[in-house]
Amino acid sequence: MVQDSIYYVKKCEACQYHANFIHQPLEPLHPTVASWPFEAWGLDLVDNGRQFSNSMIDKLCEKFKFKQYKASMYNAAANGLAEAFNKTLCSLLKKIVSKSKRDWQERIGEALWAYRTTHRTPTEVTPYSLIYGVEVVLPLEREIPSLRMAVQEGLTTEDNVKLRLQELETLDEK
Repeated sequence: MVQDSIYYVKKCEACQYHANFIHQPLEPLHPTVASWPFEAWGLDLVDNGRQFSNSMIDKLCEKFKFKQYKASMYNAAANGLAEAFNKTLCSLLKKIVSKSKRDWQERIGEALWAYRTTHRTPTEVTPYSLIYGVEVVLPLEREIPSLRMAVQEGLTTEDNVKLRLQELETLDEK
């Protein structure tokens, strides 16, 4: 199946047309330090985020003690994480939307699924596993059970709880 996928991507016209060409050397990662998951969010919008500049959002931020920080739209380095993600997301969308490009909002779920379940080279894990502590169960694994699914279904409830606690401890180490 992996070989079939590699062959398909090599022959996919959209994948070849929108492939990344790296012109600069890779930059080292600079992690965002957060005390707990989702403590801070990075958000970047194409239309300058005007939908977040209104009295309703101001009241929401005041109620929940949020702080909004805005970076200059001309200074991509100030919001590098969001910019890097947007570049990747746009690249994925270019490969799967129709020629008219009017169906991007219907296909964004597929693009996000692909991003979240693909191993990232810098971290050597998937974004999904960094958030949830385990790899995602792919729909194919429900149809054709994998080894991990077979093992999981053979566990008692008590064994399953112990395994999950071990996985969460491993997540702390990561």
